[in-house]
Amino acid sequence: MKHIVYILLFLFGYIGFAQNQTLFDKANALYNEGKYEEAITNYKAILETANHSADLYFNLANAHYKLNNIAPSIYYYEKALQLAPNDTDILNNMAFAKNMTIDAIDIIPETGLAKLLKNTANKFSFDTWAKASVVLVFCFVIVFLIYYFAYTTIKKRLAFIVSLTTLIGVFATMTFAFYKFNIDKNDNPAIVFVQESKVKSDPNNRSEESFRLHEGTKVQVIQTYNDWKKIKLSDGKTGWVASKDIKLLKDF
Repeated sequence: MKHIVYILLFLFGYIGFAQNQTLFDKANALYNEGKYEEAITNYKAILETANHSADLYFNLANAHYKLNNIAPSIYYYEKALQLAPNDTDILNNMAFAKNMTIDAIDIIPETGLAKLLKNTANKFSFDTWAKASVVLVFCFVIVFLIYYFAYTTIKKRLAFIVSLTTLIGVFATMTFAFYKFNIDKNDNPAIVFVQESKVKSDPNNRSEESFRLHEGTKVQVIQTYNDWKKIKLSDGKTGWVASKDIKLLKDF
């Protein structure tokens, strides 16, 4: 019975893949014909099957860009970058899309130890740092056993130095693993999806307006209260916007 279930799951998966590939090819053909709205409809039909890929988001962003849909084009370029962060085509096209935005927001550069820690932690994923810690712990145990059972002074000294080095490596990789975990946890980007959004000082319509943002601007969501999101800009400004005005990038 289990074999039949596995075969059926494989068949359904294969059929679903074939259908998505057909939709993808059809959408690409429509895009090449300049029928961008129809291409978008077919790309989104693939997304509704919970199929996500950098190529899909990239093509969907390109179609929106051709229609001058600022927010959706930037949103889908950002989604594509989440899956292919070093893709130069995505980076270049998104730069063109961002040229259409109105808001010019400065970026406060990080300096000193904070910058060094963040840059180092971002070199690898949390899983990679965690796996490195486990490997180093294993190495430490092996070297410590060699030190414990070694008979000569030279071997003991060498094993002690290596074990101390691996122990330092364990603490370092664990530190970077937790630092990377916190970076990813606090990273909650979103794109403004309305033509103009009024940013308030408090999460209600009666509060004072702090400033305004326009479609396509990227923000960081740092807090949620009812139907409001507290956002932070790259220049350090904060405020509250209606949840409906923005679209979270981590939503799949």
